Amino acid sequence: MDWGILEREPELARLASAAREAADGAGSVVLVFGEAGIGKSSLVRALPEHLPAGTRILVGECDDLATRRPLGPFRDLIGSVGGALAGAVTEGGDRHRVHEALLEELRGAVLVVEDVHWADEASLDALRFLVRRAERLPALLVLTYRDDELSREHPLRQLLGQVSRAPRVHRLPLARLSLDAVRTLSAGRADPAQVYAVTNGNPFFVAEIVAAGGTGEVPPTVVDAVLARLRGLPGDTVDALEQLAVVPSAVERPLVDALLADEVTVLAAAEQRGLLTVTPERVAFRHELIRRAVADSLPAARRIGLNRAVLAALVTRPGSDAARIVHHAAQAGDQEAVARYGPDAAKDASSAGAHREAAAQLRLVLRERRRYGPAELADLLERYAVESYTIADSAAAVAAEREAVALRRALGDTLALGADLRWLSRIHWWAGNADEAQEAAREAVTVLEHAGDDRLLALAVSNTAQLRMLSERYAEAVEHGERAITLARKADDPAILAHALNNVGTARWRSGDPGGRRQLEESLDVALAAGEVEHACRSYANIIWTLLDNLRYDEADGYLPPAMELADRAEHLGFLNYLHVELAMRRFAAADWGDAEKHAEYGMHDFLPARCPALTVLARVRIRRGRPGADALLAEAWEIAVGTKELQRTGPVAVARAESAWLRGDVRGVIEAAAPVHAQASRLPGAPHRPELGYWLTKAGHLAPLDDSDHPPDDSGHPYALQARGQWRRAAALWQRAGCPYEHASALAESPEPADKLEALAAFDALGAEPAARLLRAELRRLGVRRIPRGPLAATRENPAGLTDRQLQVIRLLAEGLTNAEIAARLVVSVRTIDNHVRAVLDKLDAPGRRQAAVRAAELGLLPGGSPA
Repeated sequence: MDWGILEREPELARLASAAREAADGAGSVVLVFGEAGIGKSSLVRALPEHLPAGTRILVGECDDLATRRPLGPFRDLIGSVGGALAGAVTEGGDRHRVHEALLEELRGAVLVVEDVHWADEASLDALRFLVRRAERLPALLVLTYRDDELSREHPLRQLLGQVSRAPRVHRLPLARLSLDAVRTLSAGRADPAQVYAVTNGNPFFVAEIVAAGGTGEVPPTVVDAVLARLRGLPGDTVDALEQLAVVPSAVERPLVDALLADEVTVLAAAEQRGLLTVTPERVAFRHELIRRAVADSLPAARRIGLNRAVLAALVTRPGSDAARIVHHAAQAGDQEAVARYGPDAAKDASSAGAHREAAAQLRLVLRERRRYGPAELADLLERYAVESYTIADSAAAVAAEREAVALRRALGDTLALGADLRWLSRIHWWAGNADEAQEAAREAVTVLEHAGDDRLLALAVSNTAQLRMLSERYAEAVEHGERAITLARKADDPAILAHALNNVGTARWRSGDPGGRRQLEESLDVALAAGEVEHACRSYANIIWTLLDNLRYDEADGYLPPAMELADRAEHLGFLNYLHVELAMRRFAAADWGDAEKHAEYGMHDFLPARCPALTVLARVRIRRGRPGADALLAEAWEIAVGTKELQRTGPVAVARAESAWLRGDVRGVIEAAAPVHAQASRLPGAPHRPELGYWLTKAGHLAPLDDSDHPPDDSGHPYALQARGQWRRAAALWQRAGCPYEHASALAESPEPADKLEALAAFDALGAEPAARLLRAELRRLGVRRIPRGPLAATRENPAGLTDRQLQVIRLLAEGLTNAEIAARLVVSVRTIDNHVRAVLDKLDAPGRRQAAVRAAELGLLPGGSPA
């Protein structure tokens, strides 16, 4: 019996079923996970026997190199795949080419990627690309990993989060073997109880202990068991095993032949003992844990010598992977080789999109900075800064770019200094350091002013315009931006032209000039025509953000899908996450709070301009639903916002803090949160957050409905400004037209009429807005209203039926007897959308009709007090 697949029949059956479904066009992702030695690889090896005849299986492995090979698992497929994928992976510079070749190659195949906890960034990008398309691809994607090795910050976490949102995903956690299984494996060879005590049922450990123990004593540890299997092997075989053990991957035959004087035949005895797998193409240890046990048992001096042998073999072989050379150079202590090959390894990684690996290679290289001249060192520091910026390691990026700038100054290289100062400005902004960003931007322009390079000067001037726009210095932004536009046209550079048009258009539009929108849309057109994805995504992002601020949600809905499709197709994950946050803001406005939270999670990374609004959305959902944890989220968001000195960051956080204070009855807290930012917003034309901040201050009694001389009156038609002036009915109509049910109910609640307040209360209950509903119930009691509906029961929050937030809203309104059209009007969505929600509600409640669904919802405590209509 194959020990590795004992007690794995259910998992193999699920894999086989998923493969058959994929062959019929319903692709999916399978996650196979567990501790080291649990049998993930054995399951993969057993899979072909359980699949339909002719099923094509591709297997790639990730290696435990100190710095991963770019596209490592896909390089393993070379020889088993067509020329398009092999060529794309080998050249590695065009990840879109790699991704498209993967899509074509995988049709009708099963792709297994083993040990993805060791995957490089380029491989993770490729897997993200495949996961997003898995459902529409006639292929099965199987990923194996050790779940006990994943820290909170592990790069694999983001991929797993994406997989969890995939429509078709299978999770196969592998359990340890039972005592009965251990007893079966140990029969006649070792004491089952002792084996189980040592291994706790880990399949690999069991196999090693049994194989080493024979009929004698059970070894005390698995490492002892592995090393015991080496005893009695010929000395030259042990030497060969030790040599191969320092290579953390399968070893291709040419390298085996270069390392082993007696060729592959010396390995025969080790193969017979089950330590190795030998094929004509490569040699691999049967399990990574065997390799590690052998390698870790070596004295340091011996390990260094063996790594030197691998290094010597690699550097003499044409086409050797630079990442592998650097790994063995570092392990051998050959710093000169690290300095020589490290820059090339970083370049290869960066070209493949493996920016974490590129940064790690450059970090190694820079430990040997004394080996480089000043100009070469400055180039390396600039590369390291850009790679660190790309992976959101702001501290490393700033430090490296500052050092590069200092070297450029000493060298007197004006053009390089100006370019690096512009980069330093950008990196400072990314890190949330507003003042440092402005200072570096100013000096970049000064340095390049008369340097004779229109392109570099245009970029520096446009960067200054961007910073002025972001800090609400709109007139200055337009002035600098118009100059950048002229320079960009002169240099015939569409990327910089799109960047500059974006800055000018956004500044003009946000300052109240509608002509700015046309310029911003021109920026988008220029970027799309030139294939400048990053600039197109920024244009989309600024158009959408401004539409959201202006409550023009229907128009934003028209831009969001093409923007996200572009960022997704181009794998521009930074902007894709940012656009998800904008979608979260949109769903928050529609009171679809579950969806808002889901999209906000995409922004919970180290990119502060996205993290700040993501934190704010998550906090506001908790505030409106009465859930704990909002204060901590807002504290972090506020810290980020203050560092940026941008009203687009401080405004939303201040609004959230003011609303939170009001809902908990803290009037002083409302004033402390809103007043300083309101004062700043009042000095700017068209500031989007001024009406809402002024509204909260008016409710707190800090501002009169008609402001004093220090705060010019807000006579705009914004619904919050109308509410501040007591025009609740007009405001309610505007909120309803905009599609904001929570704000619509809040405006209705300000009516003096109990009937309007009761309508608002029903809306709050349907939305699950407990704090607002609680305050309104208290107000109704003070007014003497006698029949006030009870709120939802505690069971509502637990939601035993598994309804989404929107479905909860729908069932509560359905139970009131509203038609689908009336529910659509109440929630400000289309009737078709409500039709879909009602069908889902009936299905989840296992109810044949609306009346039965309402009864079932009441039984589960999902409705406010009272009987269903």
